[in-house]
Amino acid sequence: MAFDQLVLEAYAPLHNAYFDQLAGVDLAVDTIPRMRLRPDSVMPDDTVADGPVPLGRILGAGVDRYGNPTRARIIVFRMPVERRAKTTAERSEMLTWILTALVANHLNMDPRDLDPEFGW
Repeated sequence: MAFDQLVLEAYAPLHNAYFDQLAGVDLAVDTIPRMRLRPDSVMPDDTVADGPVPLGRILGAGVDRYGNPTRARIIVFRMPVERRAKTTAERSEMLTWILTALVANHLNMDPRDLDPEFGW
């Protein structure tokens, strides 16, 4: 199954359960993280990582360099996920974990409130 489809399937239950709160949030897949990182960096709360490698991130709504408003965006990083999860089932499980953590951060909730079985 295509990676983008797995992301959509993992996100759908969260989006449906918190439709109003997530209505202004875009979902995106990027090939690799485009973040300036150092090996000794501590990841911010808006980033889900495996050690020093970001797997996903949520960017809040804001204003771009031209002064235009931007929507909040959840970004999943394809290559780091694919390197850590080899099978479709492993990827699906990892994507559910990543997206649950990011949505919980956006909603200012504990991930276990979204999914009582949350954990990796």
